[in-house]
Amino acid sequence: MSSPNSRWLLLLCLAQLFIMLVFINYSAVLPLLKQEWGMSNTQAGTIFSVYQLGYIASGVLLSGLTDRYNSRTIFIASILWSATANLLFALYAHDYSSGLLLRGLTGIGMGGTYMPGLKLVAERFPSAQRGKAVGIYVGALLLGGSLSLALTGVVSALAGWRIAFMVCSAGVFLGLLVALAAFRGYHPVRYAPVEQGFRKEIVANRPALLMICGYGAHMWEMYGMRSWLAPFFTAALVGHGLAGGKATGWAAGGAALVMGVGAIATAVTGTLSDRLGRTKTITLIMLGSAASSFIFGWLINLHPAFIFLCALIYGYLAVAESPVFSTGLTELVAPAYLGSAMGLQSLVGYSLATISPTVFGWALDLCSGRQPAAGWGIAFATAGAGALAGPVFMQFLRKSPESSRMAGGKR
Repeated sequence: MSSPNSRWLLLLCLAQLFIMLVFINYSAVLPLLKQEWGMSNTQAGTIFSVYQLGYIASGVLLSGLTDRYNSRTIFIASILWSATANLLFALYAHDYSSGLLLRGLTGIGMGGTYMPGLKLVAERFPSAQRGKAVGIYVGALLLGGSLSLALTGVVSALAGWRIAFMVCSAGVFLGLLVALAAFRGYHPVRYAPVEQGFRKEIVANRPALLMICGYGAHMWEMYGMRSWLAPFFTAALVGHGLAGGKATGWAAGGAALVMGVGAIATAVTGTLSDRLGRTKTITLIMLGSAASSFIFGWLINLHPAFIFLCALIYGYLAVAESPVFSTGLTELVAPAYLGSAMGLQSLVGYSLATISPTVFGWALDLCSGRQPAAGWGIAFATAGAGALAGPVFMQFLRKSPESSRMAGGKR
């Protein structure tokens, strides 16, 4: 990577790290709000899921608009929206209904930052370097998500969850300043439209659709696991005698570290896919993550230290292939329609990410009369079941002639 591009990528990643402070802060305090607001596991899961609905509502529209309008305006406006909506949650959320509404509004802000930012990275780096660059970018988002958990857990233990959410909003406003620096001197890239482009590049593009479907399977597993990891840690610690408040704080910290491992995983796996190939890399990682999902929940009665070590492996595998899907999509769609393709990817991926945490919570409620290991084991298995579809889609994609356009092609 050239030095100017490296410096620009560093600024964009730093901005996203701050922006992501509101991304998963709800999960850090989910056990507290579940008790405070008298929610069932299913209701608690829907508040997490509605954030994804907010993202879908804006992500599909805004990602497509980046093909025609200045990405800078969309990016900056979305940061302001995200920070403000999260602040409103801190000030006014007081029960299930208000929490559902305000959390959904917060998700809208993410639609104008994640995919548009990813498109900017794809435009800036050639295919041979793109896997590594996208991996670093996605790693910054994951690191920001882990900081979201850790910061919210620590501050909520000291000053309450409302103050913790306010601190997260302050961090997003700081990310706005960094983003303005990253966009200094930015000039949008304009591409000539392709004849019958939207139909050819989106609707009838079977390889791109297979990549998008694989991404959906990945998102189902990752968000089912991610949304309930901190509550799982809390249950494990409480089961070993730790008080509820302390267990919640330690659990948020543990979940943050697991998510932080993902930041390393995406950079490593993105670089690996530049050499090994997109489809092969995705298949190997997703088979490992699916196996982890089917095993992890049954470990709840074991020693917390052992559970945490297993979670680090699980966390690595569950997120590692994320940038490879996005990078592969950039190589299967004409640049003039990449924003629209990413919008469709967001629609499919985050629709499944919206459903998965609720299905997870439903499985927990369904198994509430059983032993904890059975309930958590079955719940995590719902995440793994979705992941098994990913390698199937990649096998179909490897048979397509168009797969040779990706780095690593059919290898």
